[in-house]
Amino acid sequence: MDLSFQHSQAQRILRQRNLLAATSVGLGGLSLVMIFIALSRDREIILQPLLRSPVTMSSAGVSREYLEMITRDVVILTLDRSPQNLDYWMNAVLDITAPRMHGKIKADLLKIVDEQRGSSISQFFTIQSMKLDLGQLRSEVSGELVTIVGSKVISKQTRTFRYDWEYSGLSLKLIGFGALEQSRTRDQ
Repeated sequence: MDLSFQHSQAQRILRQRNLLAATSVGLGGLSLVMIFIALSRDREIILQPLLRSPVTMSSAGVSREYLEMITRDVVILTLDRSPQNLDYWMNAVLDITAPRMHGKIKADLLKIVDEQRGSSISQFFTIQSMKLDLGQLRSEVSGELVTIVGSKVISKQTRTFRYDWEYSGLSLKLIGFGALEQSRTRDQ
C-alpha cells in the first residue's frame, strides 16, 4: 500500500511539474510575441501646438507639418545673427546638428564667427516661400536676406537656402545647410 501511495504521489508531482513547464513555455512565447510587437510598432509623440495644430511624430517618418515648423525655426536660428549673439548662435546650431556632421558644420560656423566677431555686421532673414521634400528630407527656403552695418542697411538680397535633414529614432537633425543661389541685390 505504501508503494502505491508513493507512486500516486509521484504521478501528481509529475503532472504539476509538466503543467508548470507548459505554462512557463507559454508565457515565454507570449513575452517574445509582445516584445516583437512592441519593437515593430510605430512610436508616436504628440508635440505641443506650435503652428496651426498639434503635431504627431512617428518612427515611420517625418510629417510635412513638423518638417515645415522645424525648418522655419532653424532658418531664423541660422540666418539671424549679430556679433553679440555669435557664441549662442553657434552652440544652438550645433545642438540641432547630427552627431556625424558635428565637426564639419562646427568648422564652417567657426569661420563665420571669426569673420563676424568684433564687427558691427548683423543680418536677418525674412521667409517668403518654402519647398519641402519629405522623400529626401530637404527644405528650400527663399526670402530676403538683409545685412546691416551699424544701424545702416547695406544690402537686401533675395536668396534661397537649402537645409538637409536626417531622421533617426524620432529625432530630426540637421546634416547640412547653405545658400543655393543669389538672385538679385537691392542696395539702399
